[in-house]
Amino acid sequence: MPEPDPVVPDTLDWTWVLDRPCEECGFDPAAHTLASVPAALHDSAMVWSGVLARAGAAERPSPGTWSPLEYACHVRDVHRLFAERVGLMLAQDGPRFDNWDQDATAVASRYAEQDPATVDVELVEAAGHVAGVYAAVPAEAAHRRGTRSNGSEFTVETLALYHLHDVLHHVHDVGAA
Repeated sequence: MPEPDPVVPDTLDWTWVLDRPCEECGFDPAAHTLASVPAALHDSAMVWSGVLARAGAAERPSPGTWSPLEYACHVRDVHRLFAERVGLMLAQDGPRFDNWDQDATAVASRYAEQDPATVDVELVEAAGHVAGVYAAVPAEAAHRRGTRSNGSEFTVETLALYHLHDVLHHVHDVGAA
């Protein structure tokens, strides 16, 4: 199978979505709290199940744009990454997160070649796991901090909101919002 066209890397700093609504996908950070994130992650995982069941889920809509399958693989991996990062924030004082190159991960993990049914199960499991992690955060730990490799600082709560935006934005990207 030939390699798909490379995706144009997203180099934007999306942390602004913590301060104002995203005009592109409609996410409003003021409409969510740490307590609302687990249910929203669950609901979004159910949307992804529908997306992955579509005919042509593995087809790219245009060269250089991920297919719905590739977006779903990314969302699955985002759930896993954020569960890890929240765990670090709860276990350590002020952890610094390693850089994660989502585009390199997509290529190395061969997102375009994965089985949609398998990805569906893995995405639902990963969403359920991270939702449980967020649901178990004690109120007094919601403001524990961690820092991304580029210097962006998050609390557990702001990381949860940032995570939720990422997932919901990609639902929008595949036309399932």
